[in-house]
Amino acid sequence: LAVIRVPDFEAAVDLAVELEEGLHHSAIIHSANIYHMSEFGKAINTTLFVKNAPSYAGLGFGGEGYTSFTIAGRTGEGMTTCRTFTRFRRCSLVGAFSSV
Repeated sequence: LAVIRVPDFEAAVDLAVELEEGLHHSAIIHSANIYHMSEFGKAINTTLFVKNAPSYAGLGFGGEGYTSFTIAGRTGEGMTTCRTFTRFRRCSLVGAFSSV
């Protein structure tokens, strides 16, 4: 796991988007700042976006939704589906925000 120092949040987002290389797979952020989480989610535009939890929360373990071990399995079903060629996006937030 690489740790890279950047001067501010905007630089961190720019670098994360660059390093993600447009694959739109998954991203994780840890922050108590809802604005930062929202802006990062919009910029990174991934299928799985987890906030304040481990990456496996995006697969349904301790996070939102059903368990899906891959974005698309060998049958083509999972977070993406051959039947509709659509991408269901999953967004998981743990801890810092609660509507209850």
